[in-house]
Amino acid sequence: MRLTFDEIKNEIERVFLKYGLKKEDAEICARIHTESTYDGIYSHGTNRVPRFVDYLKKGWVNPKAELKLEKDLGAIRVYNGNMAPGVLNALKGTDIAIELAQKYGIGMVGLKNTTHWMRGGTYGLYAAEKGYTAIMWTNTEACMPAWGGKDCKLGNNPFVMATPDMKGGIIQLDMAISQYAYGKLEVTRLAGKKLPFPGGFDKNGNLTDDPGTIEETRRILPIGYWKGSSFSFMLDILGSILTDGIGAADLDAEKTGSCGGSSQVIIIIDSKKISEVEKIKETIEKAIKYVKNSELDENTKEILIPGEDYINFRKEHNEKGIFVDDKIWETIKKL
Repeated sequence: MRLTFDEIKNEIERVFLKYGLKKEDAEICARIHTESTYDGIYSHGTNRVPRFVDYLKKGWVNPKAELKLEKDLGAIRVYNGNMAPGVLNALKGTDIAIELAQKYGIGMVGLKNTTHWMRGGTYGLYAAEKGYTAIMWTNTEACMPAWGGKDCKLGNNPFVMATPDMKGGIIQLDMAISQYAYGKLEVTRLAGKKLPFPGGFDKNGNLTDDPGTIEETRRILPIGYWKGSSFSFMLDILGSILTDGIGAADLDAEKTGSCGGSSQVIIIIDSKKISEVEKIKETIEKAIKYVKNSELDENTKEILIPGEDYINFRKEHNEKGIFVDDKIWETIKKL
């Protein structure tokens, strides 16, 4: 079905208010979920609402909790998220890191004991819209096998980089360290489609493009095979160390849902203190033009730069209304 932005946001806000969020917090979280859906990230927008409500009901997310400062090291601060809604913690953490970057040129906030931040790209966009460069990631519970393994020992540890192009646009990378995030597997399965490329293994150890099969085996494929496996491992370790938090091994033992107790690192840089605005603009323009001037292969119509896909989703949703899966919407309406 197709709905307006306000129809989606108002319904999600109703649900969040019902399950204990304060009015202001419910509005913020509902807006973030709706914006993710508007940008085509359905898996972490409307599709994630029922699970978030389930976590609220189980006490795995504390709607009344607040960030608590634990360490102040100048340009670095560490906060305990106290299992508050991850969206609220990450937004506050990004605001604090921006304030530090204004003062020092760079600011880092470590968030420990927090919960799922939903779409990580939300916070990269948020910082870039304010004129800052962002590098951030979260660790997760184990949901991906290490390269050569069968059982899950690594998180898919979403990683984000974003920067303004100084012309009103934003360049952004927002990715899980698995070839496809579980949310993407769900969206593809619900649409009755196959993945464009193999995304994991079936029960016999064969690569497959069937999302449902991969969901069953939980043998998702790390990006770049052994390289992605190593990248995920390092993100988990650094996420834990730089926040004084915990990693996948302990998150698995906690058993408080997806990303319950996770550690997030938010690094914000004021690039304008390093380079002149015109030079930044020229550098980005040159890079985009150079890449888009590639000789295309037989199956490609256009080279997309990071973040360009969500702009295309916005155009479609502006013209036709925002897509929401019928079954997901029915579930939300019943909450």
